[in-house]
Amino acid sequence: MKKVIVTAKTHEYLLEHLRKNNYDVIYAPAVNYNELSTMMEGVEGLVVTTRIKIDRSIIEKADNLKWIGRLGSGMEHIDVAFAESRGVKCISTPEGNRMTVAEHTLGMLLGLMNNIYSSQQQLKKGKWLREENRGTELSEKTVGIIGYGNTGSTFAGLLQPFNVTVLAYDKYKFGFGKNYIKEVSFEQLCRYADVISFHVPLTDETLHMGNENFFNSLQQRPWILNTSRGKVINLAHLQKALEQKLVAGAGLDVLENEKSETYTVNEKETVDWLLNQSNVIITPHIAGYSHEALFKMSKVLLEKLGLN
Repeated sequence: MKKVIVTAKTHEYLLEHLRKNNYDVIYAPAVNYNELSTMMEGVEGLVVTTRIKIDRSIIEKADNLKWIGRLGSGMEHIDVAFAESRGVKCISTPEGNRMTVAEHTLGMLLGLMNNIYSSQQQLKKGKWLREENRGTELSEKTVGIIGYGNTGSTFAGLLQPFNVTVLAYDKYKFGFGKNYIKEVSFEQLCRYADVISFHVPLTDETLHMGNENFFNSLQQRPWILNTSRGKVINLAHLQKALEQKLVAGAGLDVLENEKSETYTVNEKETVDWLLNQSNVIITPHIAGYSHEALFKMSKVLLEKLGLN
C-alpha cells in the first residue's frame, strides 16, 4: 500500500479520501523535523504546512516520493527545485484559503480605521472615549495591493462595495486592471495609496520589501497591512515609521520571528512596543485558519492530485 505522511492538522475529508485512494495515512500533526527525517523510507506523498522545512536532506531520504502537497500558499519552506529535479510534484493550495485571508485583511483594516480594538481596550480600563475614537471611512479611499495573485485579487474583490480605487502592483502579472482596479508601478502605489496591503510570497526580492526606504517613500500616511509573510516587513523600520507618523497604523498577521521563545532582546522590545500601540493590530498568523479554509485546502489538494 502507498504511504503518505500528513505533518499538519487537517480536515478529516483529506484523510478519508487519501485512504479511499489506497494510501496508508500516517497522521502526524505534531511531528518535528528530526522525527520526520527518520520516517521517509517508502513514503510516496507528503502533506505539509510551514511548520517543518522540507529540505534536500528530507527529500533525499524518500526514494519513493512522488508528491509534496502544501496546505496553503507559499513554497519557500520546500526545496522545490531539488524536489522537481527528482521528479517530485510540488503542489500548493492558495485557492483554498484565499478568501479567509482576504476577509481577515479587510477585518483588520476596518478595525484599525474605526478604532474598534483600541477603544475596547480603553473600555476595559473604564474609559468611555468618543471624540478620541472618531473613525475614518474606507469608502472612496485608494487601496494599494502589492502582489495580485490569489489573495491579492480576492482582497480587491472584497473591496468593490466600498467604492474604492485599487492600485495593484505585481512584478510578474499584467493585464488584470479593469474598472476600479488600476495596474500601477511600485512608485505610483507608494505615492497615492491610503492603504497598502502586502500579498506576496517570501523571496529574495520581497525580503524586507517593507524597509526604511519604502516607508520614507510613502506620501499619504497609509495604513499598512501584512497577511503574507513576516519577513516581508522589517519590524524595526515599521516601528520607526510609526514613531515618525509616516504611516497611520498597521495590521499584521505575521511577524519576522513567530517563535517568541527565541526572541533576541531587540526583537522582544520591538514586538512589545508594537503591541502597546493603539493603532497597531497583531494576530498570531491566523488569517488563513478558518474552519472553511481547512476543508477547502484539503479539497483543492485532492483535486490537483486527481484523488477527489
